[in-house]
Amino acid sequence: MRPLDELINTDEPGLAFVQEWAQKGSNSVEFLPRDSASSERALVALQVTTRSPMGALAYGTGGLRIAGGWVRVLGGGCACLPALDTFNRYERGPEGHRLPGALIVGWDVLGGFFALNGGALGEEVGQVYYFAQDTLEWESLEQGYSDWLCGLFSGDLDAFYGDQRWPGWEAEIASLEGDRLVNVYPPLCAQGPSVGLRSRAAVPLEEIWGMFVRAEE
Repeated sequence: MRPLDELINTDEPGLAFVQEWAQKGSNSVEFLPRDSASSERALVALQVTTRSPMGALAYGTGGLRIAGGWVRVLGGGCACLPALDTFNRYERGPEGHRLPGALIVGWDVLGGFFALNGGALGEEVGQVYYFAQDTLEWESLEQGYSDWLCGLFSGDLDAFYGDQRWPGWEAEIASLEGDRLVNVYPPLCAQGPSVGLRSRAAVPLEEIWGMFVRAEE
């Protein structure tokens, strides 16, 4: 395992590229403040360098809030968002990871999770997959991690989420804490009225994870 000093690249820091992508994008991006101890631990656990976008976010940020918090991207962790390594349970070893064979890298407020596939989710290894609440299945976005980030920064999220957004969603999620999601009932995978007419409540992230993605053992 490489030590921290071998993972920090000061010649070509990846965070500068990520910040440039965000500045050029059409969606709002908030870089959450880093916690030095948490960021250092995350980088060592991941064993990626700060030249890579993932390593840059793990070491240089607490994570990202995109489009007013509709999407959250994991980084080194902070008071309002867990770190990549802790959320994925790296401290338990490979067999104890939250999703063995994949790395959860972010989620949206409706409980749609984004994961970097290491072989567990499908044939497209190294691609980001999305767990959609309307299908309850993992599907490849046919993008690597960097392209996925750029898509979040510049892509048409209204088109991606379609009728899953409701009038006034911006104000409703503005103060939503990082470890809470919006639980929709009837769920998006069930027939029913538009999301704006369904019951919505803020619930712990772990509740959505256990209910729809993977029940905890």
